[in-house]
Amino acid sequence: MFRNIIFSIILVLPILLGAQESGSDGFKGFDKTLPTKANRQLQAYVYFYQQNVAMNIAPENDFLKGQIVGRLFGANTTTTSKDFKARYAEQRAIPFFIYTPSIFDGKATLRASFEIDWTWGDVAYGTGGNFGSAISADQVNLQTQNLEVEFVPTKYWTVNVGLQRMFDSPHDLYRTFFDKFTTTGYRLAYFGTDGVGISVRRQTDNKKLKAGFYKLYENNVELNDDVTLFELNQQVTLSPKWNVGASVYYIKDNSSGKGGVSILGQGYGSQLTTYNGAFRFPIGADPYKSDVFWLGTYFSRNEEMMLDRWFMSGFVNYNLGTIRQKAAGSETYTKTVSIGGIAANLRAGYRYGQTTGDAITGDVIFTSGDDNGIADKKYSGVMTANTWGSPGGIFIGHGGYILFPHGNVVNRFVAAVTDISNMGYGIAGGTVNFSRDLIPNKLHSKIGGATGFSTIAPNGGGNFMGWEANAKVGYDFGAFLTVEAHGAYMGLGDFYDSTLTNGGVAERPIDPWLGFVCLKWLIF
Repeated sequence: MFRNIIFSIILVLPILLGAQESGSDGFKGFDKTLPTKANRQLQAYVYFYQQNVAMNIAPENDFLKGQIVGRLFGANTTTTSKDFKARYAEQRAIPFFIYTPSIFDGKATLRASFEIDWTWGDVAYGTGGNFGSAISADQVNLQTQNLEVEFVPTKYWTVNVGLQRMFDSPHDLYRTFFDKFTTTGYRLAYFGTDGVGISVRRQTDNKKLKAGFYKLYENNVELNDDVTLFELNQQVTLSPKWNVGASVYYIKDNSSGKGGVSILGQGYGSQLTTYNGAFRFPIGADPYKSDVFWLGTYFSRNEEMMLDRWFMSGFVNYNLGTIRQKAAGSETYTKTVSIGGIAANLRAGYRYGQTTGDAITGDVIFTSGDDNGIADKKYSGVMTANTWGSPGGIFIGHGGYILFPHGNVVNRFVAAVTDISNMGYGIAGGTVNFSRDLIPNKLHSKIGGATGFSTIAPNGGGNFMGWEANAKVGYDFGAFLTVEAHGAYMGLGDFYDSTLTNGGVAERPIDPWLGFVCLKWLIF
């Protein structure tokens, strides 16, 4: 489910996979421990992730035992309790293949990645993703993650065609460490998933330009009922430490809600929005057409944290647009809702030690909210790709676990604020983290905290969402082989006194907590 995170690490580590060589007169047998010549045209990797979890969060719906995405106490029916403790183990494997045939001299590359997830002991002898480890196993559960071709027509230019990463950043999707995506640009908060389309990049030493076209939903091929995304994003390096950028993103949605994720659907009035923690527009069932733009700018200083001890990044993004509906018996589409919302983020820190694991970091975010839904035919909150995908935008990399979502997940991606719109109420909050390498580049530790206030208070509740305390310790046994232990506790605020935000119960829910131990191994 949260495949983009691990997939990124794999992509930037081109370690050679050897191939057994056979002679011209037939197969000679497996008589060599190592190949005499590596096949540089084909590379393969596998990322393995396994974790053992204990927490007091679980869904009330019996059908949601596999993949659970979205807001705590939301439409995914997740809740907390002092009467149960959820204890389970889950794992993920992501095989990734790169084929660069020598006949094209490195100017054409095919990439494919797949995903196999399950919770230990769930089901067997069936078909479907995120399952397959019960006794006897034999589950058909291979999920396609990416399948795309990259062309290099000339120096500095690349063209990617097919199912690829759709990130809100100008960086090269397949030659950049994932951590940079979570701390620069728009930090995946708006677009942080996979999509099919064409992206074109020009990357030089001081400029990064990206233009893209993606088909989010095609629906009926003979009708103009598609959902299409366009992007234009450029970053300029002003000095070795400073970068600035600006972008335009545009979604044209003529779908009237056709298509979507499983039975949840997609679009402004779909159940997908409440599942993901985004704002659900009460626009009814009339057909609609819409246009939504995101106009943004961002900056960063000392992205790698090693040019000096201070580092920071931030963005401001304004989304605007209209939804037009056609009433029954009418042939014209008239404006139903106008859209206008803003978000801003600032991340800053100080590296006091010799490694990037020796740092103090603060991270704050603000998003506007709407106090009356669309009663005034205006929505003044933020919109992200979580209106169309699950998950579509993933604001991670801040160090939180429960108030804001964390990236170490397999089948369960749940937090209080999984969409930065916070259901349309908006959010003002952030995190503080103190990290230290007890043994440089070997034994890592971190303690952190988070807090948040909704910009608009829900009916029956207050603005204070709560506070969080968390900690982590990890040890690297070798190259790309790590064991970590994590823990977090959140104290809920009066925001959850409202039945609109707490799952419809009469009183504030039990405070959530979680702990897990995980194993990460990149196999090559």
